[in-house]
Amino acid sequence: MTIHNRVTSLLGVEHPIVQAPMGWIARSQLAAAVSNAGGMGIIETSSGELDTIRTELRKMRELTDKPFGVNIALSYVRDPGIVQFVVEQGIRFVTTSAGDPTRYCAALKEAGLTVFHVVPTLAGALKAVAAGVDGLIVEGGEGGGFKNQRDVASMVLLPLVCSKVDVPVIAAGGFCDGASMAAAFALGAEGIQMGTRMLSAVESPVHDNWKQAIVNAGETDTVFLNRGGKGPALRALRTERTTRLQEQSPDNIMAEFAGVQQLYFGGNMEAAVPLTGQVCGRIDSIKPVKSIIEETIHDFHRIVDGMATRYGIRR
Repeated sequence: MTIHNRVTSLLGVEHPIVQAPMGWIARSQLAAAVSNAGGMGIIETSSGELDTIRTELRKMRELTDKPFGVNIALSYVRDPGIVQFVVEQGIRFVTTSAGDPTRYCAALKEAGLTVFHVVPTLAGALKAVAAGVDGLIVEGGEGGGFKNQRDVASMVLLPLVCSKVDVPVIAAGGFCDGASMAAAFALGAEGIQMGTRMLSAVESPVHDNWKQAIVNAGETDTVFLNRGGKGPALRALRTERTTRLQEQSPDNIMAEFAGVQQLYFGGNMEAAVPLTGQVCGRIDSIKPVKSIIEETIHDFHRIVDGMATRYGIRR
């Protein structure tokens, strides 16, 4: 059930499934599980803890011999030597996000790396392609985390971007299984990125309180925060704190992450903002990464083949 396309070729993976670069979460424990299951594990740098990240990259090479990558969240880079840092670690695949794709693209490409940039709009996609990226991660507003304040749903954004660019596209925002992967491919993508689904996996390092909250959540149990305020917009799980923030935007949304460690690893769901996508409403169990990826690929083929049979499509 191997899929051969531009994404698997460029990334060197068996399955075109990428794990989202969630701050403090996307580290060796989770990323190695994704890579070992045939997907693309990603190590985050948005936390700014580069000494820790260096250790995590060393652990990755102990835990897997499969391809993995690093994300550079452009707006949150604290070390001007981030490109050199990534190159020195021997990384071959980088995703860039949350900022101007021209900032580091040329330097990363000159070093021989494959670069995909995360975009929330068509204008952003065209700018990234002009900057020379190898591919795009097209992220709809359903996804958890930091968002464009003028959010666009994947159902609209994905086919729009795919109709205007020639580079391979990975779909993000609302993807968690074979059905959603098949939909992404029908709309022009050649891969998917999973955030909330991996956040709730067995190997995710976050506290079980957050994972269980995802399992218990319905499709309306996220909130879109800071629309029109200073700084980025956010999609997060509905809690007492985030409901209050939805009703009245704070002067500084980033200050709401002061208690992030107590939320992520201590399980206090009111300590900070639990970034989570709308797809939480479709997740009903906590599973190992290997099972998530295997079931996704199996169901993808079953659904695609079933549609071809049902509608008399000859391949």
